[in-house]
Amino acid sequence: MAIDPGCLNSLPGIKPQSLIPLANFTTWRVGGPAEWLASPSDQTELLALIRWANNQNMECRIIGAGSNLLIHDDGLPGLSLCMRKLQGSSLDPDSGKVEAWAGEPIPTLARRAAKAGLHGLEWAVGIPGTVGGAAVMNAGAQGGCTADWLESVQVIAMDGHEPFELSCSELDYAYRHSRLQEEGLVVISAKFQLEPGHDRTELSMITNQNLNHRTSTQPYQWPSCGSVFRNPEPLKAGRLIEELGLKGHRIGGAEISTIHANFIVNAGGATASEINQLINFVQQKVQKVHGVMLHPEVKRLGFKPSV
Repeated sequence: MAIDPGCLNSLPGIKPQSLIPLANFTTWRVGGPAEWLASPSDQTELLALIRWANNQNMECRIIGAGSNLLIHDDGLPGLSLCMRKLQGSSLDPDSGKVEAWAGEPIPTLARRAAKAGLHGLEWAVGIPGTVGGAAVMNAGAQGGCTADWLESVQVIAMDGHEPFELSCSELDYAYRHSRLQEEGLVVISAKFQLEPGHDRTELSMITNQNLNHRTSTQPYQWPSCGSVFRNPEPLKAGRLIEELGLKGHRIGGAEISTIHANFIVNAGGATASEINQLINFVQQKVQKVHGVMLHPEVKRLGFKPSV
């Protein structure tokens, strides 16, 4: 897309860069180039970048920290915003109130909360994502989820208007779902209400045990997006896939993990197309044999909707 070079100079702080490979910004390590890419480090830069994209009549999207995304090999048009630099958090050990920027890694926040004697985020230590992503997806593990402890989020709409706050009750939370997925709202920060006064050593021990359990039962040594499919409650997606003998099944460099069947790993040189084909293959097999349609947790960008 041709833009007025002078418009870039009008931006405060970070400037978008062109044709940056997005494989370096996703945990699957796949994906083509972004037409424009920027990593804002504060709210002012984020708002200015969204408004800049709007002024250029350019599509603008959030790629967060890239932990729950599959980006097409051809890349993405418009402006992609990586939130990795929007980090930081504050915790009050007395009240249990926690505030964190959207790009703060959720495992980091979980460890900090445990060390402060704040109960509520021990389940989050092994989730490869950010606070913003957790709020959008209602991320959860080991019996806990974001909606249990979130108080509110501060968001910006993609029209570039001023930020506003939404309470947890306004987010329409359900299993791996929120209204944030549907309305084009960008999470800037989140507030949590945790339980203060717990034993710090015990919480840290539980947090470490949760992490050890996840790393021993999931393929953390390979690039992946975490769990690919939502569990069709009360069934488990991984079990349905494993019962079909699909562990280790490959398409090119994309492989259904031999450790956990609800993980697709980049076993070396995988393309986004191969991963997408494997996702579709698993869906078809599970539906044919079990009569269950698995719905991906992962968000696919640049792909045509599957039929």
